[in-house]
Amino acid sequence: MTASLISATGSAMAPLALAYSVIEQGGGAGALGVVLATNTVPTVVFLLMGGVLADRMSRSRLLFLGNLLAAVAQGALAVVVGTGQATTTSIAVCGFISGTAVAFTVPATQGAVAQIVPAEQLQQANTLLRLPVNVVKVLAPAVGGVVVAVSGPAWALAWDALSFAVAALLLLGLRLDAPVAVTGVLTDLREGWAGFWSRTWLWTYTAAGTVLVAAWLAGFQLLGPVVAAERYAGARDWGLVQGAFSAGLLAGTVVCLRWRPYRLLVVAVVAGVPLAAPLLVMGGGLPLPWVLLATLLAGVGLDVAIVTWTTAFQQHVPHGELGRMSAFNSVGERLAIPLGYLLTALAAGLWDDRTVLVACAGLVVVAVVLNLCVRDLYRINAVRK
Repeated sequence: MTASLISATGSAMAPLALAYSVIEQGGGAGALGVVLATNTVPTVVFLLMGGVLADRMSRSRLLFLGNLLAAVAQGALAVVVGTGQATTTSIAVCGFISGTAVAFTVPATQGAVAQIVPAEQLQQANTLLRLPVNVVKVLAPAVGGVVVAVSGPAWALAWDALSFAVAALLLLGLRLDAPVAVTGVLTDLREGWAGFWSRTWLWTYTAAGTVLVAAWLAGFQLLGPVVAAERYAGARDWGLVQGAFSAGLLAGTVVCLRWRPYRLLVVAVVAGVPLAAPLLVMGGGLPLPWVLLATLLAGVGLDVAIVTWTTAFQQHVPHGELGRMSAFNSVGERLAIPLGYLLTALAAGLWDDRTVLVACAGLVVVAVVLNLCVRDLYRINAVRK
């Protein structure tokens, strides 16, 4: 938990620092798009390999190496930015390495938690892991903005690198054995895919989640600032909306500390419904207080969904398959990013922004309703003592 907290402080500052690193070296939107793409693409490409490794070697060692690789990449980026030698290419290369590190740590994380904590205590453990991270999400972006404004992006990037290095050292304290005996990589992938497809609740949740996340990203992250500039007071009001969302995430974590639902997967699916609320409110042109309230509820719902889904996943997938199952699930979530932006680009030529927001809200609701029609969903319940 301490490693997660420390690395989160750097990760929360890094996006702002990265954007201004590109801007300071003369890059525009195109250059920033290249940098973001080179950070995202390797995560998608190498996720399946990361899942295989998470089921073949010690997950604690994989987490250590992943954080160490991220520390090296961000440290190199801080140096080139701080010395004025940064180019779009050098920034993109460092981003590629960072994205690769994420591909190997994401599948290992869920499996590691399931190895450490008894099944009946997994919800509390997942909630406690998210609590400090969500606190950081409220505070760190503002702190990062001050650091970048006063000292420049290199110092924020340097802190990100240091936070990964400290997290790596802390993770050395874990001593987790490799989950299964080593077989062929292709055999592991085939068996992993067969296991993923055989669990109807898992692949249907992944498919529905891909649509839901794509609609949310397209509506809130992409069109939200545009509508805020047109209908509200621009960056000032959008900052309040982002703050309400972060506060909602933190409130959702607090809810999960107190509430332990039995029908974990049903709750995880239904908790996605509030994500439609801010899209509908902004699409309908309602006043800012309604937007803030809807966004707060969306944050609560999203965090409840994340905690209950993670717990259900860890309790109902065997330890030796958690890495690969997590990788297949995460590929869907990562593909939602370009899918959401593509949907927005196509819809922008047909409708105005507010109509697209309402359509995105409709997609969220449809994805939830269709997922609730899957019978297999209702047998994935919490493990009790």
